[in-house]
Amino acid sequence: MNTFKRAIASTMIVCMTVIGMPLTAQASIVPTDEAITSVEASANRSKVETFLARADVRDAMVAQGLSPDNASERVRAMSDAEVAQLADRVDHAPAGAGVLGIIFTVFIVLLVTDILGLTKVFPFTRSIR
Repeated sequence: MNTFKRAIASTMIVCMTVIGMPLTAQASIVPTDEAITSVEASANRSKVETFLARADVRDAMVAQGLSPDNASERVRAMSDAEVAQLADRVDHAPAGAGVLGIIFTVFIVLLVTDILGLTKVFPFTRSIR
């Protein structure tokens, strides 16, 4: 019993000593290009979300067997670079003509993330993890 009390007391001494140590914090100025990149990324995400909310795009996704809600979740999970590429395709697609190409791109991105094991949307995929 005495050994147990000594072990607890020793542990408490170490814990209290570590708690008393000061923590350091760092702050720095955010460069302008980083701030602009952040704004552009949110604008690209908004553009892609608006595109996915269109009725014709939703109908095409459902026809391909893709849930519009799952597609929106995947877009939120994409990196800024991937969203920028997708937004660029939305910008350059002719009105109404490129819908299937963009939906195909979204499908491929979702399929790859399923295969990599990052998400599980499609039941027919097997994760490599």
